[in-house]
Amino acid sequence: MSKKNSYLGPLFIIGILFFVMGFVTWVNGTLITFFKKAFSLDNTSSYLVTFAFFISYTVMAIPCSMVLKKTGFKNGMSLALGVMAVGTLIFIPAAEMASYPLFLVGLFTIGIGLTVLQTASNPYATILGPRESAAQRISIMGIANKGAGIISQIVIGKILLAGATSSDPKEELDKVAMPYMILTAILIGLALLIKFSKGLTEVSEEEEDDSNQAGIHLNADKSSVLKYPNLVLGVLAIFCYVGVEVLAADTIITYGVSLGFPETEASFFGTYPLVGMLVGYFLGIVLIPKFVSQQAYLTFSAILGMVAALFAIYSPGFTSIICLAIAGFANAVIWPALWPLALHGLGKFTKIGSALLVMGISGGAIIPVAYGKIADSIKSTQHAYWIMIPLYIFILYFGLVGHKKKSW
Repeated sequence: MSKKNSYLGPLFIIGILFFVMGFVTWVNGTLITFFKKAFSLDNTSSYLVTFAFFISYTVMAIPCSMVLKKTGFKNGMSLALGVMAVGTLIFIPAAEMASYPLFLVGLFTIGIGLTVLQTASNPYATILGPRESAAQRISIMGIANKGAGIISQIVIGKILLAGATSSDPKEELDKVAMPYMILTAILIGLALLIKFSKGLTEVSEEEEDDSNQAGIHLNADKSSVLKYPNLVLGVLAIFCYVGVEVLAADTIITYGVSLGFPETEASFFGTYPLVGMLVGYFLGIVLIPKFVSQQAYLTFSAILGMVAALFAIYSPGFTSIICLAIAGFANAVIWPALWPLALHGLGKFTKIGSALLVMGISGGAIIPVAYGKIADSIKSTQHAYWIMIPLYIFILYFGLVGHKKKSW
């Protein structure tokens, strides 16, 4: 069996996990609009959905890396799915009690499970093959992730936002119970499948150096992970990236409603940036690394994202919506390109470095709430998208300069 075929099986299983991550992550855009109406929330309060979901990455990333050191990647993934199942199950009593805070607790718990899953699965996909094609492999994972997001937006959006709306908040919230009961059962089933799967083998962070760097340990004299500028700046770049990614995908439904589109029509807007990202991932698979480096694609993506954001701010109606979808296309390859550039040369620090990068996902918690606060303050959901511009500028800096820094 060739070396390539030897890791196709494990990558298929990892792809299933990325599908699950995408389904539970990208449904947040629908939940924001649904909870905003059901609980009569302002923009700032409604984006606590993303805050509760993504802040768990900052709170739990380091503890989760410690858990992974004890459990290994495989058992850690199984544990993560179990924790996510607890979070989805919390939605049932939250709907019964009509409690927005309890829904947020459920989202936070799901986020904890996803933190373990992200910390394990991203470096696993990176380490399994050659470093120069790592962005290509993670792009394939991204297709599974965003494809699941499109499905979740359509299915859950159809259940929660389409059809007649009850004047009784309790009746509206009851719509949540059945899909989240089914999701809980699926997560438990997957946890058991991963636990007893023989397709996933354990890998160590040292393999990243042996297989991808020909045994050469870069900067071997460094005693702290914080002495690697490419990692520290990579964490900040991940923070900025997840911020713009979540803004494009999770605010677009509420933004569409604020522009006057009916909820039934706006409920499909959340799929547009995800479709854009799917196209971007396919291009990444074809182009990286044969025709363009992951660093060059990262630079292009940051520039295109900035231009798309500017057009979204100043374009009318549906054109502005399409510009956010184009931002989704631009965002696609940023994530898979950032990971290998940020983790390059870390050796024994790979797991803790991965945990720090996962902490950067907290951009999805803080940036949308800041966007909501700006939108409420200036009374414009459209001009609040100005927050995206400096974020893209930093991503561009990392792609051009930051990832090359070897010392402070």
